[in-house]
Amino acid sequence: MLIREPLLHPVPIADLRPTQISVGMHEVHEKQKSWRRHGKKKKVEFIERHAIPIILGPKQRPYVIDHHHLARALHEEGVKDVSVVMMADLSRLSFDSFWLMMDGHGWVHPYDEKGKRRHYDDIPHSVDKLKDDPYRSLAGELRRAGGFAKDTTPFSEFLWADLLRQNVRRSLIEKDFTAALDQAMTVAKSSKADYLPGWCGPVT
Repeated sequence: MLIREPLLHPVPIADLRPTQISVGMHEVHEKQKSWRRHGKKKKVEFIERHAIPIILGPKQRPYVIDHHHLARALHEEGVKDVSVVMMADLSRLSFDSFWLMMDGHGWVHPYDEKGKRRHYDDIPHSVDKLKDDPYRSLAGELRRAGGFAKDTTPFSEFLWADLLRQNVRRSLIEKDFTAALDQAMTVAKSSKADYLPGWCGPVT
């Protein structure tokens, strides 16, 4: 996939179309906290440096293929526009052909907050409608804690979230996130996780 120059004109966050159904709101809130620590100048520089990758789809709509958490966090903070980088122009395709191409390239993840496959029509039309998946939050924090390595596999953290969904109680995540992270780390360093992208192997 070729890296393109960011578009010169900012794109309204409200116009961005997600390519997934859920995000981890815990991770979104952490990005919000980080954003608030920036001064006005730093915020402008941040927006310029963190261009959101998009695919131009039918009706010239920009579909986000990464940084959904960032887009949602900026939206929650009242940011109106973001810089984008167009990775491909599929605007001439029909919707059916567009989604087939998106799926074929691993640019769409039509699974809901319970890990169930859904129709493309179930993907929200705006970032503010993305649903909360606590296991995606746990997977993101697990990676930052060294539970597994960052990997180029598309939506790899959702794959980890699905493993954690089977091994960590949701009620524990909601009541004691730290304890849930400790349990997730044990799972990540076991043979249960050895098939997942970024697996770091067991530790003694």
